[in-house]
Amino acid sequence: MGGDDKKGMLAVQSLRNSLMANILTATISIIIALAMATLASNTYNASHLFHSRFFGSQSGRILVLKYGLASVFVVGSFLYSSMAVGCLIDANFLINASGDDRFCSSAAYAQRMVERGFLLAVVGNRMLCIAVPLLLWMFGPVPVVLSSTALIWGLYQLDFAGNLLKIS
Repeated sequence: MGGDDKKGMLAVQSLRNSLMANILTATISIIIALAMATLASNTYNASHLFHSRFFGSQSGRILVLKYGLASVFVVGSFLYSSMAVGCLIDANFLINASGDDRFCSSAAYAQRMVERGFLLAVVGNRMLCIAVPLLLWMFGPVPVVLSSTALIWGLYQLDFAGNLLKIS
C-alpha cells in the first residue's frame, strides 16, 4: 500500500510540473507576441537603424514576411500550450475524482486526456522553439544560421536523450 501512495504522489507531482511548464510556455509566447506587435508598430520609425548589409534585406515585403512568420509560430505556441493546460487540468480532475462513485468517467478517458495534453504541450513547445530562429531572422541571416544549428542540436539531444546516458 505504501508503494502505491508514493507512485500516486509522483504521478500527481509530474502532472503538476508539466502543467507549470505549459503555463510558463504560454506566458512567454504571449509576451513575445505582444513585444513583436509593439516592435512592428515602431519599425517604420526606426527603419534607418537597419540599413547595414549585416541585417540582410529590410524591404517592406520582407519585414512583413519576417514579422508574420514569427507571429504565426508564437501565437500557435500560445494556443497549443493553452489547450495543453486545459487538457492537463481536466486530466488532473479526472484522476483525482476517479475514486468517487458520483463520477462515471473511465480510466481510459483520463489516460486519453493526459496523452492529449502532453501531445499539445510538445507541439506548443516545438512551435516556440521554431519561433526563435524566425525572431532572430529580423537581425539578419547570420543569427538565423547559428540559432537554427543550435536548435537542431538541442532538439536532437532532447529527442534522443538515451544517447547521453550510454557509458562507453
